[in-house]
Parts: sequence; structure tokens; C-alpha cells
Amino acid sequence: MLNNVIHLETSEGACPFRKPYPATPDIVVMGLNHKTAPIELRECIAFSKEDADKALRTFQEHPAIAEVLLVSTCNRVEILMVTNDKPVAIQAAKTFISQFKGLSLSQFEESLYIHAGNEAVRHIFRVASSLDSMVVGEPQILGQIKDAYRTAAFKKTSGVILNRLLHKTFSVAKRVRSETGIGDHAVSISYAAIELGRKIFGTLEGKKTLLIGAGEMAELAVEHLIRHRAGEICVANRTFERGLELARRFGGKAIRFEEIEASLSVVDIIISSTGSPEFVLRSEQVRRAMKTRKQRPLFFIDIAVPRDIEPKINNIPNAYLYDIDDLKGTVDENVEDRNREAIKAQRIIDEAVIAFRNWHDSLDIVPTIVGLRRKIEGIARFEAEKTLNSLNHLSQRDQDAISRMTQALVNKILHEPTCFLKNNGYGNKSQCLDITRKLFKLDDEN
Repeated sequence: MLNNVIHLETSEGACPFRKPYPATPDIVVMGLNHKTAPIELRECIAFSKEDADKALRTFQEHPAIAEVLLVSTCNRVEILMVTNDKPVAIQAAKTFISQFKGLSLSQFEESLYIHAGNEAVRHIFRVASSLDSMVVGEPQILGQIKDAYRTAAFKKTSGVILNRLLHKTFSVAKRVRSETGIGDHAVSISYAAIELGRKIFGTLEGKKTLLIGAGEMAELAVEHLIRHRAGEICVANRTFERGLELARRFGGKAIRFEEIEASLSVVDIIISSTGSPEFVLRSEQVRRAMKTRKQRPLFFIDIAVPRDIEPKINNIPNAYLYDIDDLKGTVDENVEDRNREAIKAQRIIDEAVIAFRNWHDSLDIVPTIVGLRRKIEGIARFEAEKTLNSLNHLSQRDQDAISRMTQALVNKILHEPTCFLKNNGYGNKSQCLDITRKLFKLDDEN
């Protein structure tokens, strides 16, 4: 991985993005997810917070990329861009991933999906509403997108279009959750993990559990464990205070990271969800523990990306290891209900896509309307001032009345043309904009 910011190549003649928009820019999303890439590849592509900051800074400097947001979760990595040169922006994003992650294009390019325009908008609405998640209805993804947007806003890599798009995204996701039953049947990855354990053991009642990591996924797992009357819950976290806080909240016990191997002798289930770049548990540790357990089954659930638990553990007798990809088929209950609610959610999304498209399409109308108003107001103001200068006997009150009348005339004159342009020229927007700009010589002022 490169430590310094990578300077992306640009195509000759690529035009830097400018506001107001001379033409409506493209919205593009490029990424990969659990449907297109195995966990091994997602691990390689995933961005830490520090990596994401470097990526945003690099994209911000690229002339073909006006706005950018990066989402990186266990199940997806997506780059959302606003661009005036779609092919160049897409190639820039691919080049950055290749250089920054030390991968050749051939290693990941076939796993990428690219959506533009309405499809890009629809995609981000679907993702935030959890219709594109591994488990439809899980609520975590919306919070992750909000965090990504918060970072982009802080780094000033989002602008007029992404700000509008993301606020619309959040309202769509809220509507989907409140107006459909998709949340009633939602199951998170943490819940899927607990369900897998319940199916293997028959019941979780009295089973001792070790949680490695004390993040959001761990908290959700604890809630589900308590609901299933699990036994003692131990929490191991690199920051002991954070582990202690989670353990106290749920009546559990906090242990230090160094005590993990010793605890393998007494627990039944290990759920790991840290952000460690290396394995937290290795096969030799489990082999030693199995001897003291007298071969009692030990169940591992690794819901971290990169993975926390060495895959070779699956080769140890009576040790059962499942990672995120293994959880795909573990929750079959409520699938029909979730899918039925997803159809309702799709209708909400389709309506929102149309509304956003109408706003987006109006962006290239706004400069013409603003220019037209500036031109007419300038003419009216000049003529009014010339007339008032020749009428020195008028009181200030009378002069103000003439100024108000002049502004009212401007508003009335511009009302119909403005409505005409906002209605896309009744079918030929670009031609009407061109004629308007020529009729009033709007481009001559620039």
C-alpha cells in the first residue's frame, strides 16, 4: 500500500468542474459487494478510516471529479462521484484502487459494478434502505452511509449535488422503514450469527459466550444472546475500558485481550468483530484449548472484515468456524414477508428517483433563468434610474413607488418565460435554453 497520496492521471483536455453548471453533471457509483466479490477480495479492497481520508483527498484533486463520497463496510466498498467526464472519473477510481491497494486491475475489475444517472440514484436509495444488503432490512447500513457522508462533508468533498442526494437518501430510507414492515422482519448479521448458533446447539440457553470486540455488531449480538437466555457473556476488547462498559451494560464480564486463549477452555461460542488487520485467534491456540475441553464442541462466528479468526480452525475436530459469507443462508424465516415489504419499498424508491431526477435535470436551467433575470433587471434598473434622475421634483416616497413598480413589471414579464423553461421547454429543453440565451445575448456578458 502506498503511504503517500496518489496523484491520478487525467485525460488530455479534461474540463474542470465549474459552478454554475454549464451542463448537468453525471452521478456515478462504482463498487463491489457481497454479491459480486468473495470475502477474500473484499478484505483486500476495504478502506480503513485513514485510507478513506487519503482516498477522498486524492479524488478531490482530480479535475474530472467534482464531488465524492466513499462507503466501506464489511459487505461493500462503493465510490459515489459527481463528474463532468464519466469515463475519466471511472478510470481514475479504478486506478486509485489498483495503486493504493497494490492490486492489478484484473484482480478486481470483473467484480465491479458501475451505475450512472437514475440507476446510480436508485442504487444508493436501495442500499440505504437495506434492499441491497446481505440480510434485507438490517439497519446498520444507513448509519454507515451517514458516517461516510459526515466524513465527506467535513472533508468538503461533497457539494450541491451529493448534499441534495444524500439528504434525499436519508429521507427515503426513513420512509421505507416507517411506511413498510421491512423493519419488523429485519435481521442483522449479528442476529444471523446468533440464529446459526441456536440451530447448531439446539438452544443457546445457558451457553457461555465470548465476544471479541465491543463495537456495534458486538452490542447487537449481546442483545440477541440475552433474548435467547444465553449464559455468562464475556467481552474482550483491546481497550479494556470499552469492553468493561459493554459488559456492565448487559450484566456480563470483561476480560483482557491476553486472557482470550485461557477463556477458550470454558466458553461455548466465540463471536469476533474487531477491526484488527491480523488474525486475533489462530489454529494453534484452539488446538491447545480443545485438549483441555476434552473435545467439547466450540463454535466460532467471525463477522469481521478482514477476518479475525484463522480459517484453518475449521480443520480442528469439534471446532466449527463460520464467517460472514457463511451467514448468507442461515436465516430463512420471514424471507417471504421481507420480500413482500421490499416490493412496497421499491415503489417509494421509484417515486424518489423521479423526484430527484427532476431536480437534477433542472440544474442546467438555473443559470439561464438567473442570467435572464439579471439581464432584464439590469435593463429595468438602468432605465428607471435614468428617468428618476430627470425627475428631481419627485419625493423619496414617489421614487420608491416607481422602483417597486419597475420590479413588479420585471417579475410579471419573467413569470411565463421562467415557467416555460422550468417545464423543460415542453419537450426540447436544450433547444429552448440555446434560443433563450441567444435571444437575450446572455453569453455575451461572460
